[in-house]
Amino acid sequence: MKKLSFAIVIAFAACAMQSCGGNKDAKENADSLNKTKDTTTNVAATGGIAVTAEDAKFATDAANGGLAEVALGKLAQTKASNPQVKNFADMMVTDHGKANDELAAIAKAKNITLPAAPDADHQKKLEDLAKLSGKDFDKAYVDAMVDGHKKTLDLMNMAAKDCKDSELKAFAVKTAPVVQTHLDAINRIHDSMK
Repeated sequence: MKKLSFAIVIAFAACAMQSCGGNKDAKENADSLNKTKDTTTNVAATGGIAVTAEDAKFATDAANGGLAEVALGKLAQTKASNPQVKNFADMMVTDHGKANDELAAIAKAKNITLPAAPDADHQKKLEDLAKLSGKDFDKAYVDAMVDGHKKTLDLMNMAAKDCKDSELKAFAVKTAPVVQTHLDAINRIHDSMK
C-alpha cells in the first residue's frame, strides 16, 4: 500500500509539473522533485530524501554541469578544427561521463532526483555553439570551457568543505582535482590560441 501511495504521489507530481511548470528545465524539475521528498515533512508520502536540501542542490548542480560538459564535448568532437580542442573534448566526454555515472549512483542510493538533461542556459550555449564552425567554434568552445570549469571548481570546492553527506563530500573532494586539471588544460589551450 505504501508503494502504491508513493507511486500515486510521484505520478501526480509529474503531471502537475508538466501542466503547471511546462517551461521548467530539467534541472528545475529535479530540484522541485527533491523538495517534495524533504524528509522533514513528506517522508511517508515520498520515501524521503537521505540528504539535506543543500546537499541535494549540490547534486543537481553538479549533475547539470556534468551533463552540459558531455553534451558540449560531443559537439566539439565533431565541430572543432583545432586538434588540441578535439582532444580536450574527448577528455570532457570521458571524464565527465564517469563523474556523471558516479554521481548518479550516489543520488540513486540517497533518493535524489537528478536532471536528465542540461538546463536551459546550457542548452542555449549548445545551440549557439552548434551554429559556429572552424576557428569561431574553437574560440567560443574554449571560452565556454574556461568559464564553466571555473564555476565547477568553485562548486566542488564549496561542496568538499560544506556537504553534510559523506558520500557527496567524498565525490566533491575526488572530483575537484580533476576539474582543476581540466581548467589548467583549457587555460593552456586558450593561451595558445591568442
